[in-house]
Amino acid sequence: MGIIAWIVFGFVIGLIARAVVPGKQSLGFVMTTLLGIAGSLIGGLVASAFAGTSGTTFQTAGFIGSLVGAIVLLVIAGMVTTPRRRTV
Repeated sequence: MGIIAWIVFGFVIGLIARAVVPGKQSLGFVMTTLLGIAGSLIGGLVASAFAGTSGTTFQTAGFIGSLVGAIVLLVIAGMVTTPRRRTV
């Protein structure tokens, strides 16, 4: 049941991150879920470390950290994948 909960939680976090970041993100269901899971791993563990709580239980700091981590990953992915215009 833990893996299914991570997938569902990652999808929800990925959807919220996509709603917060302006612009069009052409991510499908799988990429949105992977974005949320990666953001949850990175941001959730960092936030739990700062809050001094366990990273395995649901905490408000972990949720906010997961969301911030997913937003940061989405912004970085947008900067890497978006073609830049050349000025000559």
